[in-house]
Order: sequence, then structure tokens, then C-alpha cells
Amino acid sequence: MTKPDIRFTDKNNGTAPYQAPPWLPGAHLQTIFPLARKGPAPSYRRERWETPDGDFIDLDWLTDRPGAPLVVLFHGLEGSSRSHYARALMRELSRIGWNGVVPHFRGCSGEPNRLERAYHSGDSDEVDWILRRIAAIHADIPRYAVGVSLGGNALLKWLGEQSLGATGLIDAAAAVCPPLDLNISGHALGAGFNRIYTLNFLATLKRKALHKLGSIGGPCDLDAVRQARTLHEFDDAYTAPLHGFHSADDYWTRASSRPWLRHITVPTLLINARNDPFVPIPALPEISELSPAVRFETPVSGGHVGFLDGRWPGHLQWLPRRVLAHFQLTGSQVPHPAIVTAARQVDAALQ
Repeated sequence: MTKPDIRFTDKNNGTAPYQAPPWLPGAHLQTIFPLARKGPAPSYRRERWETPDGDFIDLDWLTDRPGAPLVVLFHGLEGSSRSHYARALMRELSRIGWNGVVPHFRGCSGEPNRLERAYHSGDSDEVDWILRRIAAIHADIPRYAVGVSLGGNALLKWLGEQSLGATGLIDAAAAVCPPLDLNISGHALGAGFNRIYTLNFLATLKRKALHKLGSIGGPCDLDAVRQARTLHEFDDAYTAPLHGFHSADDYWTRASSRPWLRHITVPTLLINARNDPFVPIPALPEISELSPAVRFETPVSGGHVGFLDGRWPGHLQWLPRRVLAHFQLTGSQVPHPAIVTAARQVDAALQ
């Protein structure tokens, strides 16, 4: 039986107001071309935190705005504060006078981490201690969290695991193009044109893994890592044994965020384009799988974390403004005019 086309935002049965520009057709162009439009990186202040297990992570902060809300961005696979979506969001935050920070998953800040372990899609424990520390340091301002792709999956899993416990740590959340069901999304990346994306990921994943295995060792088969040609083979040889999973299949099953969506209590925006080549339609949840706190938007187009907007050559403002509109609607801050406009566009689409 063919899975029905999903056309819902939340219980109001609306659809997200994003539509790809007519000059940018197709899922792959909508995924790849935005990388050429990432623009300049904002000015960051880097801070290093020691982790609870004796490692470290690096966080890139925008210039401090005392009393302003704070947005925490968890990046995607092999991403960083310099990724196109991070630049776009942090530029928008800077423009409207908010605070922002990008915590890097281990080994993603440009310097290898100390321990054997790396990072993975279900690393909700890492999300947990980071957000708890941020909440302790910035207890007197509104706090929001965004996760993109891998970071979105980890954030959603954390939100579901913590459930009511997350409400004291952040005021709202957003997840953009998370893989949700890693078994479906992971295998999709190994098929057809998607293998181009896989090869791109493996180029850096394998280089870092082989360097670490050669320097500090680990419970992994060096030859199997070197010979991996798909993410499943890499995760089976490296990610799974390194992080306590029996196999790639075990890792992908236990790390998926989809089973946790029904337990989320923090107001959460979930955005997945229906033409996302990384996250096919069968990976998307049914309405019955969603908590009432989750607002699910599935625009027809957008690719994987693309959402380029406007006339040629386009810009990346739609996504940060959509995310910040969600935070404004669930918070008590005086909205910035640009955010008000974005919020009104969404509300109009839901009428």
C-alpha cells in the first residue's frame, strides 16, 4: 500500500508557506545550490568546554547581547558553525539583536577530540549536558534550541526522552530535516544519485576515523573502516562499536528520533521537505505519532536543508525567519518586524 501524501502542519491541516523558486527545480539542485549562497560567516567568539567524560567541545558564540534571548544550534553530519544554515541563522540572530551559539559535536570544530569516541545521530546525552550547562549559565533569559539534520535527530530524541524535564531547560525547539527513521534515511543515502552525498560525507568521516584509530586506537576494524563505501558500512565498522552499539542496524534503530516524537512536551517545530533526498516520505511520521506539542510542516519542495528563496541567485533568509517566527509565537519577547512578517505568512497559510 502506497503511503499517502503528507499535507499537514499540525491539527489545523495547513501546509508550510515555503515554495522553491521556479528557477531552482528538483530536490538535488535545491539541496546543493544553497551551499553556494551561504554568504559570510558572522564574527564568532570561540570557547572551549571540558566535557563530563574528560574530553572537550568548542562552542562558537555571537557577540553577547545582555538580556536578549539565546538560540542554540546543533549542526548536522560533518557540519559546523561555518555551514550554510548556521551562517544564515546566526546572521539573522545578529541582525535582530539576539544571542546565538553553535556547540560543535566532538571532532567537528577543526581539531580532533581527545577520546576514542566521536559523535552520532542519537547522541542525546551530549545534547543534555550542553543544554543543562547553558541553562545554568543563562538562567535569566529565554533559551531556544535548533537542530539541523543529524543535530535535529539528536535534539528530538532528547526532547522525547526528557519530556516534561526539558521544559525547564529550553522554552521552544525546532528541528530542520532530521532523518527521523535512520534505517530508512540511512539506506536512502546509499542509493542512486544520493551516493554522491555519501561519498562526500565519507571523505571526511573516514579521514578523521583513520587518523584517530591510528593515534589512539579503538574497538574497530581498521580495514573495514578504510573499505567502507556506504554510511551503513562505515557505521557498522566505526560508529556502532565506538559508541556501544552492536551493529549499524542496532545503532540506526536505537538512535532514531521518530519513536520519541509522541513524548515531546516543549513546543517544537518540525520541518521536513517532501522532496528531501536524505529523508524519503516513508521516514516521516503520521499525525498519530506526534505529540500535540509538535508542529509538523512538510513543504513540497526545499530539498535537504536548502529552502533557498527569492529571485536569482536567491537567499537563505526563509529558514531562519521561519524558525524564529516559531520561537516568537511561543515566547513573550517583543517581535522583530521581520519575524512578525514571517509569522503572519505562516498563520495566513493555515487559515
